[in-house]
Amino acid sequence: MGKTAQPAAGEEITIRSLIKDDLKTVVEIDAALGRLAPRRAYFERRLGAALAAPELHVQFAAERADALVGFALARRLVGEFGAVQPALRLEVIGVDRSEQGAGIATSLLARLQQSAVHGGAAEIRTQASWRDGKMLHFLDHAGFSLATDHVIDCAVRVEHFDAVEQEHFEAPETGESWKTPETDYSAAADNDFEALGRDRIEARSLAAGDFDEVARIDRRITGVDRSAYLRQVFAEALGNSGVRASLVARKHSMTVGFVMARTDFGDFGRAEPVAVLDTIGVDPDFARAGVGRSLLSQLFLNLQALRVERLETVVARGDFALLRFLYAAGFAPAERLAFVRSAV
Repeated sequence: MGKTAQPAAGEEITIRSLIKDDLKTVVEIDAALGRLAPRRAYFERRLGAALAAPELHVQFAAERADALVGFALARRLVGEFGAVQPALRLEVIGVDRSEQGAGIATSLLARLQQSAVHGGAAEIRTQASWRDGKMLHFLDHAGFSLATDHVIDCAVRVEHFDAVEQEHFEAPETGESWKTPETDYSAAADNDFEALGRDRIEARSLAAGDFDEVARIDRRITGVDRSAYLRQVFAEALGNSGVRASLVARKHSMTVGFVMARTDFGDFGRAEPVAVLDTIGVDPDFARAGVGRSLLSQLFLNLQALRVERLETVVARGDFALLRFLYAAGFAPAERLAFVRSAV
């Protein structure tokens, strides 16, 4: 994408695509903004992901007098969190301390908005900690509003999850999901809840050969073909095992469920290791067989081995079935708020 001059506080600000050579300066600016430690690995992964799949990533740099003074990283949402409409998710935005107040962040956001519209997205979404007063002020000034989605998370402690399983938590036997069609209505059948879910059902890492079955299950749940989204998820999961932690569940030699998760440290200004659960789906023929709990149980085990401390997801306000299932699994409201802004 070519350069575009943007006026900002009497200075000419140039917005261009972020490139690999910007990495060092981006890390320095980010670290100077008060992060706990330089996040080079995070930004290196995000830049690499953008080069590998440019259709999914929107990353801009702001220059003044040929010096990089700001940056913004975003990702196109095409199916995460049960979304059925495309959106742009702002993951990181930063401006050099010496250049703050000159409208640079506003210029970056304006370019993101142009990109969102060009890609068919009607909204820009993001998150922020309710404790981050500066970011909340910026989002308010930039036209963001509090979204209706719930940001929930839980501590990654296998022993806690296993104890919850023994209490035989259940999701609704029947029902419909609002906006998040991959809701898992799983629960233990009969009296077999004494065994842990991961012992009853095989849950293993996603493999290339799982695509057709995962796509089949997703179509049965959602009623639409989301192959394009799933292909992108598979490409990331198989291309960078350090970023994603996706699993499939198998029973009677059949694929009966899947969970798409990633351990992409650094989004939304986070410095601590947090995994994000994008999608969970269970074959309707195996509802109430504990598939969803088996997937979460194995995911917790894997994340704990990676020393990931928390698992987070976003759930639509009206998706009571999924909220009930996740709350029963130990999730609770996070200290993060979801925000949305119209891109049109």
